[in-house]
Amino acid sequence: MRTLDQYKEKQMQDPLFAKEYEAIQPEMDVIRAIVDARTSQNITQKELAERTGVNQADISKLENGTRNPSVNLLKRLAEGMGMALKIEFVPKQNI
Repeated sequence: MRTLDQYKEKQMQDPLFAKEYEAIQPEMDVIRAIVDARTSQNITQKELAERTGVNQADISKLENGTRNPSVNLLKRLAEGMGMALKIEFVPKQNI
């Protein structure tokens, strides 16, 4: 059985797959940042919802990629975790 990394490496050889993968990477980075921040503090979605007033179902939708958050929503989530939202633009070669 192959690992996920091996599978991804093979799929990335397909130019169409690679293009689509790169296109969704910003959204995936946002999702990963939200999940990592929340889980690193051992906060459940329900607890984060209570801290922010954001519905738990909406947090779930953000984390599974079926809802795109506004900057204001990201700020509320960050504040609910005692964090600040920082958005950074970087040159493509550094990605």
